[in-house]
Amino acid sequence: MKQAIVRLVVLAILLINQTLIIFGWNPLPFSEDQIYEAVSTVATVAMAIYAWWKDNNVTKKAQHNDKFLRDRGLK
Repeated sequence: MKQAIVRLVVLAILLINQTLIIFGWNPLPFSEDQIYEAVSTVATVAMAIYAWWKDNNVTKKAQHNDKFLRDRGLK
């Protein structure tokens, strides 16, 4: 999933870059590899935060629900 999102974002940036070239404006001053690395890094950080958030009881409601499940022997 992460790789598909990264490829989609890189494609969008490259299409914007190509459009700029067609209309005579300066293209984005980044290589495809630099764009891929940046998008990949952002996606990795976002997915790490999301995984941490989903695997931990961060909110009060999640803590309450976890306690409820433990009290009932369901967890």
